[in-house]
Order: sequence, then C-alpha cells, then structure tokens
Amino acid sequence: MFPGRVNPKKMKQMMKQMGMEMEQLEGVERIVITTAKGDWVFDAADVVRMTMQGASTYQISGEARFVPSIPAIPEGDVELVREQTGASEEAVRAALEGTGGDIAEAILRLSKQ
Repeated sequence: MFPGRVNPKKMKQMMKQMGMEMEQLEGVERIVITTAKGDWVFDAADVVRMTMQGASTYQISGEARFVPSIPAIPEGDVELVREQTGASEEAVRAALEGTGGDIAEAILRLSKQ
C-alpha cells in the first residue's frame, strides 16, 4: 500500500487525515481471554488501541499460554458414580475431572481399577 520508506511523522499525519488514531496502552500487567475450553493468558504483552471512525480495535502482541478450564462437577454426579463404583469421593472427582464430566466414562475408568 505504501511503496518505499515512509517517514513515521508523515505516516502519523496520513493516519490522522483518515480519522485513524493509535495509542500504546501503558502499564498492562496481564490479559486474559476466556473461552469455553479455557483461558488464554498473556502475562506480559504490548497492547495498541486503534480507533477509526469511532470504533476501537485492540492489538495484543506477546506470548500466550493456554489454561484449560476445569468443569464444575455437580454433587449429584459424584454421588451417582460413587454408588455405581464404590470408589472414594476423591477418586470419583478425579475421574470426573479427567473425563470432562462424562459420567459413563468415569464409571468405566473406575470399574477397571
């Protein structure tokens, strides 16, 4: 779009003429993007806010790590699996967490032990 080298001052002037503003956000310590499967965590990131025609867009630069979410295990599920397998509550919770809350799979795993 811009052939050759463009002077940074000239680039800012052109962006301003197009109604585009960029701002580096200072002091960002952590960014967390939450999804159904887990969280993307940026412990150190550079963030730039771009505003054009009243709409803001944020650009994140940095290394992210994925932290999978642990499903909430209802007490009823724990009791059901305990009744079926006779396993301890700790073993049942571990099996349910390991299967993502799948009751049938947890029962099969505990029955094989």
